[in-house]
Amino acid sequence: MRSVMSSNVESGQEVLTTAATLSVETVVFTELRGRAYAIKGILDRVFAAVFLVVLAIPIAVIAVLIKVTSPGPVFVKQMRVGRFGKPFAFYKFRSMLKDAELLRDGLEDDNFHEAPMVFKMRRDPRVTPIGRFMRRTSLDELPNLFNVVRGDMSLIGPRPPLPREVAHYQQRHMRRLAAMPGMTGLWQVRGRSEIPFENMVEIDLEYIERWSLWLDLYIVLKTPSAVFGGRGAW
Repeated sequence: MRSVMSSNVESGQEVLTTAATLSVETVVFTELRGRAYAIKGILDRVFAAVFLVVLAIPIAVIAVLIKVTSPGPVFVKQMRVGRFGKPFAFYKFRSMLKDAELLRDGLEDDNFHEAPMVFKMRRDPRVTPIGRFMRRTSLDELPNLFNVVRGDMSLIGPRPPLPREVAHYQQRHMRRLAAMPGMTGLWQVRGRSEIPFENMVEIDLEYIERWSLWLDLYIVLKTPSAVFGGRGAW
């Protein structure tokens, strides 16, 4: 059994409380173990490091724009749930007002997502102007490259959920945690936030069951059109 943790972030401090204890050891996917998956992990770190070097100037420019256009930190650190339920610190560019979490309670009635544990708004008033552009182009996720280098994430895989989402998972939903979470994946190239939660789970399980390096290559090639098309990005 693995303990899944939930977190509240206040003034940079994470307060962890046990939200649920669910078993994932019974889920065994031989496709995600062995030499091929080990090669995937090595390629992830190498390419992520290369991307960080190549994108160093754009990353610096985005950081400056965030800092000068709205008060608050450049980066946001969240607790996310990774492979086999292991929590990790997830980094992204701040795309919202600095007190966004404090403002969320007053917006719950505007949540369009059919899964109550997932919060999504098409016109979230907490998103800054530059944050809206970053979200549409997925530039806010560039700091995820640091997570890939650290070994918390992969370049391709299911998106890492928040602990409050995992606390509501049923056992079948937990199966999506059998893969290393990724920056992009099958769900993202098929529509992102426009896809209902249960369909997202099915797509993630399809990825896990069909996984191969060729499937990862297919997703990499499809990602640019999904990002620049902006479908399902809010």
